[in-house]
Amino acid sequence: HVCKAHGRTAHVALHHSRYTESQISTAKHRCNQMKRNTPSILSLNGPRVVCAASNGQDIASDYRTKDESDIRVLVVGATGYIGKFVVRELVNRGYQVVAFCREKSGIGGKQGMEDTIKEFPGAEVVFGDVTDMASLDSVGFKKPVDVVVSCLASRTGGIVDSNLIDYQATANAMNAGRKNGAQHFVLLSAICVQKPLLEFQRAKLKFEKELMEAGDISYSIVRPTAFFKSLAAQVQLVKEGKPYVMFGDGTLAACKPISERDLASFIADCVKQEDLKNKVLPIGGPGEALTALDQGNMLFRITGRNPWFFPVPVAVMDGAIGLFDWLASIFPQLEDSAEFAKIGKYYAVESMLALDPKTGEYSADLTPSYGNDTLEDFFKQAVEEGLKGQELGDAAVFGINKE
Repeated sequence: HVCKAHGRTAHVALHHSRYTESQISTAKHRCNQMKRNTPSILSLNGPRVVCAASNGQDIASDYRTKDESDIRVLVVGATGYIGKFVVRELVNRGYQVVAFCREKSGIGGKQGMEDTIKEFPGAEVVFGDVTDMASLDSVGFKKPVDVVVSCLASRTGGIVDSNLIDYQATANAMNAGRKNGAQHFVLLSAICVQKPLLEFQRAKLKFEKELMEAGDISYSIVRPTAFFKSLAAQVQLVKEGKPYVMFGDGTLAACKPISERDLASFIADCVKQEDLKNKVLPIGGPGEALTALDQGNMLFRITGRNPWFFPVPVAVMDGAIGLFDWLASIFPQLEDSAEFAKIGKYYAVESMLALDPKTGEYSADLTPSYGNDTLEDFFKQAVEEGLKGQELGDAAVFGINKE
């Protein structure tokens, strides 16, 4: 069949006898209505009727019309910091949730399979390797999946790790989903990719581009600001009467931090909400943007201690970067050390806020707010109860709050 989509020819392949004449007629009619400027291919040779002109929308049966209990969602990166909350949120909302997990997870790989299964009541927990397409196919997509949610993120931000996880493993999850009939892909990315100076940012952007250009699967790309956990490293130090360390005068960068619970809720919204489909979605928590100086003063107020700041000149980081870059040119095995120094400087001087495309400046007003949890409440709880469950693991700087 040849139809016209906005003045262009679109070829429609009808290969499977299980579709009725009525279904085929409806598919042809809807393809004719597609208002796109490029040729479209409508394939009816699989379990769905999909038109590339529809940006991944399933013409025959959009999963969004089903009840949550009939929608199967696969979560990769399920044992990560945000992934755990996403799995639980999706279960609470009544979805059929498949948590795709590593056999050994947690900080240092100390958590085994039995421990992982206990963490996710109500979810189907499966074990495999996201870097292996065969594992994803045979384990993750053993049954049909409607939506893939990726909470994958490199643990260190190192060069090899970034490309393996932030790009390749995430691309594996998308391609396995496309191959096995998934209709939608929700990606947990990061707001900092809008100004890519680091390897993990470039890896994430490379995948984002492939996802948006795939054509046969719709997407929601979530770019959150700082997590509460990433701002918790100095809670115990201030509580013990030590100074709050900041770069420059503490006002070089700002963020609208979001809790893991609120972020998980927003990601779950993206599974079914039509207005969040095929969009890049920067998201922050409630309230005003906070600088390092604001965060330090908040901690001193909560602990009842007199403000005591230890400012570090940014030039110190520049010196460290220069040194590690030079050493890495001689000893390639040190290239990750140079990258870690660059990561440290980036977070010291670049705000985790949306960039204003008109001015090129960071804007708190353009960074949407979501949820109810505030950083101040989180700090109060951390001071009173400690930071159990908020450990930074491999992302810890100088070993602070690693375990």
